[in-house]
Amino acid sequence: MSRKPWELAFTAEPVEVAALRKTMRLHLGMWGLQDITDEAQLCVSELVANVVTHVGHGTPATLAVSVRGTHLRIEVHDPDTRALPVLRDLSTESLEGRGMALVDAVADRWGVLLRPDRKVTWCELATKLTAPNGHVEAPSVMRAEALLSLYAAAMPSPCRTGVGKMASAVAEETVIAAITDFLHWLQAHGRDGDDMLDRAQRRFEAECAALCEGA
Repeated sequence: MSRKPWELAFTAEPVEVAALRKTMRLHLGMWGLQDITDEAQLCVSELVANVVTHVGHGTPATLAVSVRGTHLRIEVHDPDTRALPVLRDLSTESLEGRGMALVDAVADRWGVLLRPDRKVTWCELATKLTAPNGHVEAPSVMRAEALLSLYAAAMPSPCRTGVGKMASAVAEETVIAAITDFLHWLQAHGRDGDDMLDRAQRRFEAECAALCEGA
């Protein structure tokens, strides 16, 4: 799976946080990283709040997100190289710096990069990825890969290769061939293929929704 880095310019205002959190959730869903949605959204909230509080309302800023190795990297860029993040103990009564303490608590690591024209406050969250372009080894995905490996082995010799080693286009064709054969099987047994596809789609959407809610 390709996870192309993305960035989004925004104005540092409290009302922007909800939209940025939603954008993060949607991208993590597309990247198959729903299990770290809560942590990623918290980091976005606190990094943006840090700009609002310590740099100022209305500051032009940028949210940049990428996958580095097997970590999700979240960056917030702002133009003030003097207002550096402050880390406070969560047990103290002072509210100043508590946001970065929350980031420190959920992220594997975080830091600040100073550029000539901007400051970059970043953090990285561990994922369950085994490779940058791989996928989270959820039970459903592992079952599908095991099934497709068996299916590929039964296909003509040019297609006999493990799913993990197949080019993306070949893997997709194997999936299509498997679904097509299942539709033939359903027809042969007097079942409605369209109904089965609709039921599978509804179950898939329900499971994805449950993952997002429980992440």
